[in-house]
Amino acid sequence: MESPSRTKVVLAYTVCTLIWGTTWFSIRLTIAPGGYPTYEAAALRFTIAVAVIALCVPVQFARVGERVGTALLWLFVAGLINSTSYILLYKAEQSIPGSVAAVIYGALPLLTALTAAATRSERISAGQILGGAVALGGIVIIFWDRLHVSREQAVGVGLVAGAVLANAVYLLVYKRKVHSEPSLAATGVFLGATSVGLWCASLALGWRTLPWPLPLTPTLALVWLGIAGTVVTFVCYLYLIRHVGVATSSTLIIAESVVALGIDRVWERQGKLAAMSYVGAMVALAGTLVSVLTKPEKTLPPS
Repeated sequence: MESPSRTKVVLAYTVCTLIWGTTWFSIRLTIAPGGYPTYEAAALRFTIAVAVIALCVPVQFARVGERVGTALLWLFVAGLINSTSYILLYKAEQSIPGSVAAVIYGALPLLTALTAAATRSERISAGQILGGAVALGGIVIIFWDRLHVSREQAVGVGLVAGAVLANAVYLLVYKRKVHSEPSLAATGVFLGATSVGLWCASLALGWRTLPWPLPLTPTLALVWLGIAGTVVTFVCYLYLIRHVGVATSSTLIIAESVVALGIDRVWERQGKLAAMSYVGAMVALAGTLVSVLTKPEKTLPPS
């Protein structure tokens, strides 16, 4: 595998941080009352992304199997697992603020490190375990505070935790099984599988009619999620996880959580956080920061 450019790695990391920091609130806008049905909104987001990629690289998209080879199946599997993560996330954001969901994703570095260590993809350090444990402590504080707000918000916290676990699993599958450089078309296969999984979920859980005429704000949020929040960020993200450890790439959640907290503080109207949730958020992000500052161990060769 070709050595990555430091500039490209930093740029990809920065793009993911800034754009993904806005997506948590954008999801809330998309599925707000008068907006789009929850699961259909998630499916439309990834369908838009695949359509954009197909228009950008139609020939490459048609021949993606020739370049990716046997990894094509694993790209699809990873995409289906990713759809599970988004099913849980979108359902959770019906009841909890986007910034809470972003902070709970602070458990991702610990879960990815644990799953990578369990499968001998990467070694895990004591600092990563300690940081992850502190982050989980912060999440417990948030859960306790949200439980006092409503049972629905506490359930939402649990749903996001499930989404984080699914995210860690797909990262591991991608890291171990997809060894070639991810092209835009290969990313389209991954996102297409996610879209398929989400459409199947929307049908299985009860199809809801899309709004007409299209509501302005939810539609703008949906387009933003589909293009910037999916095509641009996933291209950058899949580049990152091919060139840095999965535990390192998952630490994007720190900076993007800060962005999400700031956006919610200014614009969130229905789910303002109490002081205890902010305490939990700071504890969770501090724990994740410990994991970031811990020097990652040498990556083991993929099996």
